[in-house]
Amino acid sequence: MKVKISKLVKGALFIMLWTVSLCAFAQNVAVRGVVSDANGEPLIGVTVQVVGTAMGTVTDIDGNFVLNNVPTNGMLEISYVGMRSQTIPVNGRTVINVTMAEDTELLDEVVVVGYGTMRRSDVTGSIAVAKAEDILKNSSFNALEGLKGKASGVNIFTNSGQPGGPSRVIIRGIGTINSSSNPLYVVDGVVMEDFQFLNPNDIESVEVLKDASSAAIYGARGANGVILVTTKRGGQGDRPILSYNGYVSVSNPASKMEVMNAAEFMDALRIANENHAKWWADRPQSTFTPSDTRLFNSDGSPKYDTDWQDEATRTAISHNHQLSIQQGGKNSSVGAFLNYTDQQGVLLNTYMKRVNAKLTYDAKPLSWLSTGVNVLVNHTWQNDTDEGGGGQVPRRTMIEMPPFLPVKLDGRWTNSFTPTDPFKFEAMANPVHILETSKRMRYRTQLFGNAALTFHLTPHLDLKTQFGVDGHLRKWKEYYPTDLINISSPNGRAYMSDTQVLYWQEETYLTYNNTFGKHRLNAMAGLSWQERTETWSGMQTEGFANNFFGFHNLGAGTIPGTPWSGYNRWAMNSYFLRAAYSYADKYMATVTGRMDGSSRFGENNKYAFFPSVGLGWLVSGEDFMKDITAVDMLKLHSSYGITGNSEIGTYSSIATISSGTTLLNGVRAPIGTPSRLANPNLQWEKTAQFDFGVNLILLKNRINLDVSAYHKLTTDLLLARPVPHSTGYTSVMDNIGSVSNRGIDFLLNTANIRTNDFNWNTTINVNFNKNRIEKLGENNEDIEPGPNWVSGSQTILRVGESLSSFYGYERLGVWTQEEAAEAAKVGRHVGEAKRSSDKRILGKGVPDWTGSLINTVNYKNFDFTLDLQFTAGVQILQQYNHSVEDRFGYTSGLKTILYDGYNGTNPNTMVQAIRNANLSGQNSELDSRWVCDGSYIRGNVIQLGYTFNNSALQQANISNLRVYFNVNNAFVIHSKEFRGYDPEGTSQGNHQWGQNMFFFQYPKPRTFTLGVNLTF
Repeated sequence: MKVKISKLVKGALFIMLWTVSLCAFAQNVAVRGVVSDANGEPLIGVTVQVVGTAMGTVTDIDGNFVLNNVPTNGMLEISYVGMRSQTIPVNGRTVINVTMAEDTELLDEVVVVGYGTMRRSDVTGSIAVAKAEDILKNSSFNALEGLKGKASGVNIFTNSGQPGGPSRVIIRGIGTINSSSNPLYVVDGVVMEDFQFLNPNDIESVEVLKDASSAAIYGARGANGVILVTTKRGGQGDRPILSYNGYVSVSNPASKMEVMNAAEFMDALRIANENHAKWWADRPQSTFTPSDTRLFNSDGSPKYDTDWQDEATRTAISHNHQLSIQQGGKNSSVGAFLNYTDQQGVLLNTYMKRVNAKLTYDAKPLSWLSTGVNVLVNHTWQNDTDEGGGGQVPRRTMIEMPPFLPVKLDGRWTNSFTPTDPFKFEAMANPVHILETSKRMRYRTQLFGNAALTFHLTPHLDLKTQFGVDGHLRKWKEYYPTDLINISSPNGRAYMSDTQVLYWQEETYLTYNNTFGKHRLNAMAGLSWQERTETWSGMQTEGFANNFFGFHNLGAGTIPGTPWSGYNRWAMNSYFLRAAYSYADKYMATVTGRMDGSSRFGENNKYAFFPSVGLGWLVSGEDFMKDITAVDMLKLHSSYGITGNSEIGTYSSIATISSGTTLLNGVRAPIGTPSRLANPNLQWEKTAQFDFGVNLILLKNRINLDVSAYHKLTTDLLLARPVPHSTGYTSVMDNIGSVSNRGIDFLLNTANIRTNDFNWNTTINVNFNKNRIEKLGENNEDIEPGPNWVSGSQTILRVGESLSSFYGYERLGVWTQEEAAEAAKVGRHVGEAKRSSDKRILGKGVPDWTGSLINTVNYKNFDFTLDLQFTAGVQILQQYNHSVEDRFGYTSGLKTILYDGYNGTNPNTMVQAIRNANLSGQNSELDSRWVCDGSYIRGNVIQLGYTFNNSALQQANISNLRVYFNVNNAFVIHSKEFRGYDPEGTSQGNHQWGQNMFFFQYPKPRTFTLGVNLTF
């Protein structure tokens, strides 16, 4: 044992002495050299750093550098803006000359623009870019969900938690009143409808054209911005690549509304009767003790306590599977993609399923010819629940249904008329009954694609012609059984409709791209034809003896309704051009023009011209920036141009005829009557936009800043102009208004930490928009556009105010006992709401501020993403306050009725006294009690992933394997005054001013997802 220890000690001493001797004899040297470019020209201001030390210098006017005391075994890092950095070992040398190669990564990065691509450095407009890997992190059915928060200047409102539920996209504010505010979606060069149903797994990248310089190439359809989508195609190598991406998710409602339980409901009813006797003594009195022994005990206490939100919701399990095969060759590539998605909703029996198949083929059969084919078939089927209006639908009845009722009683579905006691509730079927027995099926089949030929006329000149189609077949099938009171009782109701849409476009254009010394020119000119036709028909039947047939046999109904059908068509013819010029990769200019002619507009205004110009300056390319080594790139860009909005009714400019019937000699006869005046001068809404932006990259791409400020002015707004009643009409569609939008888009990407094992990156996206109505008609009269409901129009259009302004009364408090006499003078009672005498603007539904904060951390094989989103400067109109707080007695309601209602001791409350509206009458008006702060912070996505080492997978021929776990909608921090499910939503369908207005909601889920990405 001593021998072994002795040998170990001797060995250790030898190694120590050898190491010390090496250190002792290691010497530092002086290193000099010259740094030049590929042409031998010396480079001034190049950074030469000794790796791992603070020792460094920069080259002089002749490219020379000198460093003293450099370790002979040291490393030099050579870096220079616009050039590729190098790390060079010293190896005892005293002279080291360096030749640097141009780093073209920043300059040559390509982005998709309308009808082609451009180098990012040459772009003079504002374009936001999102990549597939960022979009797919959301693990969502809807492609828009994944884009949310990823593109500056783009607001995406997820207005429902229902599978296939409505989303709304607003780019740089709303600039229209009667036209659509939706952006134009262009997928692989073809305009697409129903973009929200596109399979997000097929997306390669998304570019959003925000300003006029980038969007004017789409002319009359570009005013609301353009979203360009590039989908995946074939592979790049000879070896086929097989990929599978799949996940399974579990969802639950993320929140609940605070409704009364059965005991609280009975307490509230008792107090309501007591208050009625005290403060409504001038009205008939009525009290009762519940006596229905099926529902109540002998002391009047309820036997059942049903949480209708729990009963109507569920834990939903969903899954998604994407299989792709991609292969490339010398002159061709092919890609095949297949997807199946089953997304279950958290409300019972709601779901959406999708089968999506996509095939692409690209080939270059001849040196002068390239071809491409892209075909997509998308079929979805869905059972949904109604989200619009104020009918007795599940999203409402699961809040309003009295909690002392069970789901079933004596084997039969309960409803609000089940009690034999005289509660006098509104007629309501219970939500579980509606969800389990009614059907609202939506079948959508889409055929989408294009074929293109590109003729390479010269090395720099291409002629491309492409034909694209977007066809839709939509079938709606509904059945409501015979026992749903206030919906379809006693006859049952079946409904069926068919809609066929065919859109086609043919576009042919020349592209010229060449470099002449320091001059670079990218020019394009072409022409386009587009046409969209739509036909529809439908029928409805009632009078079913039973529910056996459902919607499968409309002939079983004995009360047929009047069938209907319709047709419309519009067409466009366009001519467009763009020229992008850059000099010395420092000075850029882009000129765009498009002439559009549309059948939608008046005979005297069929065509309009939409021009734009953009300028750019790569400041970092100037000589005076050479010494500022911290700046990798600094670019200024500005643009001005005009875009249009043609998205109005197909026949708005011409006189139309309505059909109907009338009695002639006692016999009903068909008639046709004029229904609208013609306006041959009707034209596009025009949006003039000025944009100024800064792109800044610092510290070797560690900080990347993109900021743009804009001012948009939309004129010739389409409005219904009043006309003398002597014409027989009340109004005619005309161009008589204007709206402005001013704002800032701010996007900051930072690489906070970069090491071999650990990386931390942050993205901050902040968008500000201020919307203002500038003009309305000749006299700037207020317009109340609806939606019309309690208190009339709940929004108002007023010059100087924002679009989507809520309009109602100010709630000043409640009439107290001390104010009984004063209340009586104005026809009010103690405990009723005290309101302003006139209506006021109470808030708005479109936010000033939106944004996201996304942190991504990579540690070895682990990756972690935290995606936070926020909204500020916006309000919510809680329309459900009408029935769940302001008129108790017809239904159940919120706990606020019981605990915050006026009781004689809380004079400062804003909640009316508990009363039974059946006795005391309802007092419900849209007022400030309904409006609350809509700001929020959302934990949008939290994701943890792990990528397995390739070396451990080679035997199975697996090139990549990653597993991940997601939490979507992890939390929402919002105002305590908000009493709904989620602060982002609408129940107003596609109503222009319906944002953040809801009369109950489909609950948004919190979703936990386990997924895998596998590549062979």
